Amino acid sequence: MSDKVPQDDARFEDGGEAPLRLRALDTEDLAIISALCQDAVFPGSEMVWQSRQRRFALLLNRFRWEDQPKAALRRRPVERVQSVLAIEDVGKVRSQGLSRDADTIYSLLALQFEPTEDGMGVLTLTLAGDGAIALEVETLEVTLKDVTRPYIDPARRAPSHPD
Repeated sequence: MSDKVPQDDARFEDGGEAPLRLRALDTEDLAIISALCQDAVFPGSEMVWQSRQRRFALLLNRFRWEDQPKAALRRRPVERVQSVLAIEDVGKVRSQGLSRDADTIYSLLALQFEPTEDGMGVLTLTLAGDGAIALEVETLEVTLKDVTRPYIDPARRAPSHPD
């Protein structure tokens, strides 16, 4: 019998200070990325579809939900961080209620994947104000990567949604 104390599994809060680098290959993983991207904002000019590489990407200003419990305990301002959200194997992009205008700011609410009969699927990025981006994908492969240091949220408060 060993005298070693068993180690606890890693917790969500343990990664609060490090930049995120996540990859979703199934709907369970996608739910985590969706939750972390909720209320991320981006200008219309920060969307790109690289058709030859079959990649769609957004440069987001993501609210740091993973840091929220620590910020409240330490009484420090809430933060955002710039992140790249990239979707691979994109064959077609459709949108509703969008403009590529740099002055138009969008808020990402959720990412949802619906498989189709042929084994492919549609990944929908739902935006506030009835906007949406539908990506026809061959396989589900989504990455989220923080690319800057966190900064104080200009609003200085966590996003909220009326019931």
